[in-house]
Amino acid sequence: MTRRLPDLEAWAIFAKVAELGSFARAAHDLGLSNPTVSKAIGRLEARLGIALIARTSRRLSLTEGGRAALERATRILREGEAVEDEAAEQSASPRGRVRISAPLSFGIGHMAAALPDFMDVYPDVILDFSLTDRQVDLVADGFDLALRIARLEDSSLIARRLTPVRLQLVASPAYLEKHGRPTHPGQLAQHSALVYTGGAAPGSWRFIHPQFGEEVVQPAARMWTDNADILTPALLAGQGLAIQPEFLVWRELRAGTLEVAMPDWSPPPLALHLIMPPSPLRPLRVQAVIDYLGVTLSRAPWAVPQS
Repeated sequence: MTRRLPDLEAWAIFAKVAELGSFARAAHDLGLSNPTVSKAIGRLEARLGIALIARTSRRLSLTEGGRAALERATRILREGEAVEDEAAEQSASPRGRVRISAPLSFGIGHMAAALPDFMDVYPDVILDFSLTDRQVDLVADGFDLALRIARLEDSSLIARRLTPVRLQLVASPAYLEKHGRPTHPGQLAQHSALVYTGGAAPGSWRFIHPQFGEEVVQPAARMWTDNADILTPALLAGQGLAIQPEFLVWRELRAGTLEVAMPDWSPPPLALHLIMPPSPLRPLRVQAVIDYLGVTLSRAPWAVPQS
């Protein structure tokens, strides 16, 4: 029995419908008519004998079969785009949409300033940002790349390490003068903690000493938050200590309005990574963003050691 070729175009259309959550938006984005998109999904469903998308008058959602097929369908779409870009003239100007996920505070504080120059150089590239501290699924959620500040676990994703991200226990000089400067993690039980909840163990603070090893403490928290930016005013007002990434407090540290508490004990460092789907094929527009961010973010003032 001769096996039919897969309907790659229909699978790519299905991935775009799932990404945008709408037949009409997918048709507009792909430059197709609404009936063409609807017929493509219908062909797949008839061929498979299952429904991929549940439709109502107000919204659509993926069926269990649709969710199971989405990752590979998205890969078909992305690799098809990449193949076309690779086959095009290398002198061609990158064009099209690039979907990027980045941490909220980092995206606003450090990526935003770098974007106008990129847009000047690549006027035909459309940047589509999602700023969230949640770790998105690049393939299932249709992202071309993501910035992550973490200690990465092994995965099938491609990671490019850009720069270390130091974490520091900080407080205002006035707070430390009033409450004392701790010299050991065990002393933090007598201090007020301002806690970021986005880490792996938000209620626990881990410190490493080059001679005495590791200590883990659970300080008494006066504030909990899933966005570390909100901690800075409380720190400056002398309301407690917090573990903050250097990119959030480097200006205050240089100005002396905050200082590193307990400098002999350091939280384990993280790193800034560019994360990409596992396919080695990437459209020129995506590679342009990767190259630009790789250079720009590695040269950020907080990432460059001061002499």
